[in-house]
Amino acid sequence: MSHPFFIGPLENHFPSWLASKYFSKVLILCDENTYIHCLPYFLQSTGLPAETPVCVIPAGEQNKNLETAALVWKALLDVQLDRNALIINIGGGVVGDLGGFCAATWKRGIAFVQVPSTLLSMTDAAIGGKTGIDFYDVKNTIGVFQNPAAVFADPAFLGTLSQKELHSGFAEVIKHAVIKNPLHWHENEQLKPFFNHFPNNAGSLNWMETLKESTEVKLRIVREDPHEQNQRMLLNFGHTVGHALETYFLRTESPLTHGEAIAQGMLMEAEVAGTATPALHEILTRMYPPKAVPAEAWPALWNIMLNDKKNKAGTVRFTVPALEPYVMKVVELSKNPWA
Repeated sequence: MSHPFFIGPLENHFPSWLASKYFSKVLILCDENTYIHCLPYFLQSTGLPAETPVCVIPAGEQNKNLETAALVWKALLDVQLDRNALIINIGGGVVGDLGGFCAATWKRGIAFVQVPSTLLSMTDAAIGGKTGIDFYDVKNTIGVFQNPAAVFADPAFLGTLSQKELHSGFAEVIKHAVIKNPLHWHENEQLKPFFNHFPNNAGSLNWMETLKESTEVKLRIVREDPHEQNQRMLLNFGHTVGHALETYFLRTESPLTHGEAIAQGMLMEAEVAGTATPALHEILTRMYPPKAVPAEAWPALWNIMLNDKKNKAGTVRFTVPALEPYVMKVVELSKNPWA
């Protein structure tokens, strides 16, 4: 991974970075929420003119699809973005994934930067050059590896989030902590306040230090394995089961957040692999109470897992942290152990 990654106030990094580049035109991509809550701060912090073209897409995972991608491509066509243009993606994982994919495929690829606005996207989705969209309810099944020109993670955006959104994103922070130190991850001083008092004191956490520590794990892994040929699969811990749960419950009246689904997925995968430590079980079940899965849901859930990108030869394949730092254990299943 060769792109720069900045943590801190936008005004300290973005203007000087942009001044060192040449782009023929700039377009900003937001969703309905970041257009209201994040775009004004971004423009104020970066000095970009208020008349910079903006494309606004519908918010939510259910809109990360070809239809929304077509809306973005049409916007690029309308403002006549050429191959020397720049797209600025301001938002969470949906905006970053979809915006990066649209940029990577527009005229065979134009530059884009990620400006993550959620804890989830700052610690995970914006890093590593994975772009893509969902297809027929299978998450991220159409996409490409394409690194952004840069990533700018400003903790100020976290002040725009609800406790529910912070709670969701923190599941990825836990995942990185487990990867870095499987046996003693829960002793991390940055994480203890969250474990003990969430959701009431999330605003008191030192987000700058938490972001630095969490992103260090993902940055290290994607630099060593940029195209997910080996160790990077470890970053999918919890996501095989978690994505299936998220997709299934998205169709119901009680959907799970991404973090709730991934937390339950981490616990279920670790239990099958035999690596679920007492701390992992205690903290995940307390912070993210598992959702009961109806027996009749398992055929659909298993079918979703069978479409996961990591599978081989018709088996469901996932990775969990072994009980050593940055070491993974691969699990292959020919039948559903949870049904």
